[in-house]
Amino acid sequence: LHIVKRQCLDSSSHPVGSHSIQAPLPPCYPDQVLPGSSRSLPGFDRSYLSPHSHPSPQAFAVPESPNSLRDYAKDKVYGLNVLQVYKPCHIYLYPQLSNQMVELFEVCQQQSSDLARKEMIRTQLQQDIQHVYAVGRLYLTGSSMNGLGCRSSDADLCLVLTGNKRPDPIHVLSVLQRLFKTLPYVDRTQLIRAKVPILRFREKGSDLEFDLNVNNTMGIRNTFLLRSYAYADLRIRPMILVIKKWARHNQINDASKGTLSSYALVLMVLHYLQTLNEPVLPSLQREYPVSVFSSKHIPPYVSRNQSSLGELFLGFLKYYATCFRWDKQVISVREARAFPKTNSKEWRNKYICVEEPFERTNVARAVHEKIKFDAIKAQFAESCRMLQQKKDLNSILPVRAIINKEASRR
Repeated sequence: LHIVKRQCLDSSSHPVGSHSIQAPLPPCYPDQVLPGSSRSLPGFDRSYLSPHSHPSPQAFAVPESPNSLRDYAKDKVYGLNVLQVYKPCHIYLYPQLSNQMVELFEVCQQQSSDLARKEMIRTQLQQDIQHVYAVGRLYLTGSSMNGLGCRSSDADLCLVLTGNKRPDPIHVLSVLQRLFKTLPYVDRTQLIRAKVPILRFREKGSDLEFDLNVNNTMGIRNTFLLRSYAYADLRIRPMILVIKKWARHNQINDASKGTLSSYALVLMVLHYLQTLNEPVLPSLQREYPVSVFSSKHIPPYVSRNQSSLGELFLGFLKYYATCFRWDKQVISVREARAFPKTNSKEWRNKYICVEEPFERTNVARAVHEKIKFDAIKAQFAESCRMLQQKKDLNSILPVRAIINKEASRR
């Protein structure tokens, strides 16, 4: 795969370079929440484990504008706390592909009304749960809160129970399952005994699905980490959303069926953007070892990489189709590099190795069959070939059908 590039600044070794006169990163304050949310994610100074800790709701400054990426692609001025001028070089490569990605993102990204709906259910659930677990605190986590959600995203919930005795998640979820069957607004409860057990259910009369876990506070910390990355550059959120849509459409984004989880896929995207000759992203954990999951503000990261969205997407596909050594390397967002596989149990005999940034486990362990691994690799290669040839997102993804489906959600 050879791509002729015309960039304003330095080239990169992968078929992308990347533009980043980027959006300011919103602070991840523990006492702040997204618009429409009446309860924050807890902070990480241990105070969130206290049943007496009640963060006061405040507005969370989230950069939202349906025109921001359009303006960025068309070389206009866009105001986001400060005025930023985006140079014409950003659209030299793959303008059609870039514009398709922007359009898909603008329609599919989670709306404030979607979040408000999830928050309404969370609020009611917490009130009902506290009849059984008085000290229970329920938090929205995952893509609903990290900036990477779309209109059709499920909602992740974490029930934090405190006390001297560590609760058994299966027992707690079984109790909640019986409770939920009596609630008029909950439907289709299902207890899933995974490594992190969850209670899956839907809002009655809709297709909004929830996954509730007990005391998985690592998931809360990951929400902060991914949120920090999501707003580090204007291109991160649209790129991840499009890649998740692509992976889901091509049936390689379902850990329950032996392919990649959304979390593993997001880390793969971030790793790629970190490892360019001119990186789009740094390792936030390395540069801000405390701030990335605490109340301290992380300064904006300004990359010199000038690549368009289309260039980055094609580069992502090429990197995993031809450059990355699946048999020898571990993807590490924590270290912003790929490190060699060792003989430890986490990496030994695993087809895909993606390091969890905090626990350092393998979040791609669901890919344990060679036939599924081969299908994933083949999809990267085929999509890379098609996209390079057509320069059209429709060649690998039914863009209009997805847009129509997402736009019809209420």
